[in-house]
Amino acid sequence: MKVIYKNILRLISEEKKALAVLIDPDKMPIEKVFGFIEKVNQSIATHIFVGGSTVADTTTAILVATIKTHTKLPVVLFPGDVSQITNYADALLFLSLISGDNPEYLIGKHVRAVSKLRDSNLEVIPTGYLLIENGKQTSVEKVTQTKPLARDNVQEIVDTAIAGELLGMQLIYLEAGSGALQPVPTEIISFVKQALSIPLIVGGGIRTKQQLKNAYDFGADLVVIGTAFEDDEGFFDELKK
Repeated sequence: MKVIYKNILRLISEEKKALAVLIDPDKMPIEKVFGFIEKVNQSIATHIFVGGSTVADTTTAILVATIKTHTKLPVVLFPGDVSQITNYADALLFLSLISGDNPEYLIGKHVRAVSKLRDSNLEVIPTGYLLIENGKQTSVEKVTQTKPLARDNVQEIVDTAIAGELLGMQLIYLEAGSGALQPVPTEIISFVKQALSIPLIVGGGIRTKQQLKNAYDFGADLVVIGTAFEDDEGFFDELKK
């Protein structure tokens, strides 16, 4: 049963916006999990995403299991590699990097993930992942050896998103990248949202409440914020329930 996905659709039908706090296993010591998750629980966050571009084996599983003991929010894997898949989570964004041409991130790693998913209870959500130029090279770009889509080529971005939906993706994720200098432009969010009939996720470079509002106002159904909380947990104070 697609519980997490149906929940996102329900939020959209009720005209409510979702917020995911992204936790990178390489940047979250286990001893800090309780305090951090307490702040997440007191915020407007609706989901917790866990994942990173490069994460040591078993680190994700230990982190997710610990997070689950401190929150009732759904924990969704946002994996950079097959090694980050763990059954302790509630769902998995099955990411296909459709903005790039590296077959490993289009289908290769997905094939290798099947052995882990065959007997898993994880809710698997096919997600078209588009990396958008943000002003600097990101870790995603380095690891996947792909180039982001140019910010000024809005039509190509829209067409890529539509192609993802036509291929059967259930979510489209516009990503500026971790620590992006600039978030995804609102113009791009707007045009992509208008072209889709599936939910739109936007992440990367969002560091202020106004930038968060802008993403929502121009069409994001779910916004992902990670670095802003890593750099300043005081940001949670601006996003309390």
